[in-house]
Amino acid sequence: MCKVMGIVNVTPDSFSDGGKFNTPEEAIRRAKNLVEEGAAIIDIGGESTRPGATPISWEEEWARIEPVLAGLNFQLQTSNFQLSVDTYHPETAARAVRFGATIINCVYPEPVEAMLEILVSNPGVELVIPSKLIDTKLSTLNSQLSTFSSRLYLDPMIGFGTTREEDLEILQTIPELAKKGRVLIGASRKRIVKRLTGEKVPGKDLAGNLTIALWAAMNGADVVRVHDVRETVQALKVLSALKGEALPE
Repeated sequence: MCKVMGIVNVTPDSFSDGGKFNTPEEAIRRAKNLVEEGAAIIDIGGESTRPGATPISWEEEWARIEPVLAGLNFQLQTSNFQLSVDTYHPETAARAVRFGATIINCVYPEPVEAMLEILVSNPGVELVIPSKLIDTKLSTLNSQLSTFSSRLYLDPMIGFGTTREEDLEILQTIPELAKKGRVLIGASRKRIVKRLTGEKVPGKDLAGNLTIALWAAMNGADVVRVHDVRETVQALKVLSALKGEALPE
């Protein structure tokens, strides 16, 4: 079954849940709840990547997420989930790995080479990269990406400066992308549902988000990154049953 990555933003300004979990205690509680709801991966972010967000230093980002990672470190030993850090700062990523993170979720292409250096010294760590990088013409980077291909997830970056038509094309071409590597789709609570349906009421896009998650899973995505974990896990379990896959006991 397609894995579910649950989002925990330790930020005051994320587009969907900014300010809801920006104390360590609230973020840790949120992460534990998402694991109980079925998340296979918890993605901790300390900086908003919404359009127009003010960039922060890696030091400020790390100050936000360090106590959360520390609080979840023991949980890793008793629960079956992976810890991911959503960052484009190599300094933050390297420190997060020491706290038990096994996935680095890097949304920008520029730091990828530095992130790959972290993979060299940490064999159990995986990296999410913008999918456009696999078609790069830079021979050095291309060679590095090939070396680590089994440890990469490809994210086509829905909602990052894209139009409605471009986002639709991304979703429609997931099967082609899946032929190139493991795919992660992150469309949760982004503008695509509102653009497709005309929905104007905030928070009323769950049905559209679930549809995208199911579409992604049916077309070869390996991970869907979502806010609504319980509902997404439930939908994916029903999909697995309809496909004739093993049912949970």
